[in-house]
Amino acid sequence: MTKWVWPVAIVCLLTAGCGVSNNKPYHDQRSAQNSHVDEVALADEPSVDSSRIDSTPLASPSIKPTQAPSEAPKATAQPQTTPTVAIPSPTPKTSQKKATQPEVSKKPSVAVQKNQGHVRISQKKLTLSQLAVKYPDTFKLRGSSQEKKVALTFDDGPDTRFTPKVLDTLKANHVKATFFVLGVKASSHPDVIRRMVNEGHVIGNHSYSHANLPKLTVDKFQNQIMSTESVLQGLIGYAPKLIRPPYGAINEEQVRWVADHHYLIVNWNVDSLDWKSLSSDQVLSNIMQQTKPGSIILQHSGGADSQDLSGTVQALEPLIIKLKAAGYTFVTVPELLHVTKSK
Repeated sequence: MTKWVWPVAIVCLLTAGCGVSNNKPYHDQRSAQNSHVDEVALADEPSVDSSRIDSTPLASPSIKPTQAPSEAPKATAQPQTTPTVAIPSPTPKTSQKKATQPEVSKKPSVAVQKNQGHVRISQKKLTLSQLAVKYPDTFKLRGSSQEKKVALTFDDGPDTRFTPKVLDTLKANHVKATFFVLGVKASSHPDVIRRMVNEGHVIGNHSYSHANLPKLTVDKFQNQIMSTESVLQGLIGYAPKLIRPPYGAINEEQVRWVADHHYLIVNWNVDSLDWKSLSSDQVLSNIMQQTKPGSIILQHSGGADSQDLSGTVQALEPLIIKLKAAGYTFVTVPELLHVTKSK
């Protein structure tokens, strides 16, 4: 009996000892495995593979009572990984925002460049030809090419040296012309202005003192036009509708003012260049080479003391004869453009 006591006692002690030792390793192994999963999840967070997330099973485990304690960690490991793997899902959205951030910031700069480009275009100075195209009802360079008519125009008068001679030639050849006169000279030679009107010529406004209009302030520009108009209205009985800026120079703001006040800018498309004190042959040649139906021809009946317009006076009658022989009719600017002479 005694020989069986010791083996039984040893077996009982061994059995009891194994039960105690297995309880503690179960909890320790579960905790260790959970901590390992957390470390893997955190290490993978910056670059999450969506295929891995989709393939992760989300079913909750079930532990059978007969299952050995050593297998329990395998069954409980999967439910613990579910929340840790799902946590990194916002990461791709954050990285996408960072990737698209530079593109979003570029959009305002493009718009600004477009706006700045638009400002540069609007501030760009237009040429006289461009102004004539943009403001066809206010800025004229020529008449209709459908009629074989031309208009003789004379600038910078009146004076007592050349204007009376020009008037004599026009009268002798029964031609009516258009004179763009300066306010300061009209004040000094009112009798010459009255003669122009009495002989059927049309008067236009050429500023008061032959100023370069684009270089003037708004007030000074307006004063150049209005002062001349005031002088002429007292001499000719009407406010001229026609304006010819000195040198033909005018800017867009001034063109708009002219339009708002019901004037008409009249430049030219044939330049005799007589202001260079050319000979009569040169003046005649310059005009004949350029003249076409509807042409507005520029000449001068006055100028600076240093200018010699004898060539203009001498070329005038041969010019009239040649153009009449070619079938042209001479008309005033209002007749050529079909507008009134007064504002």
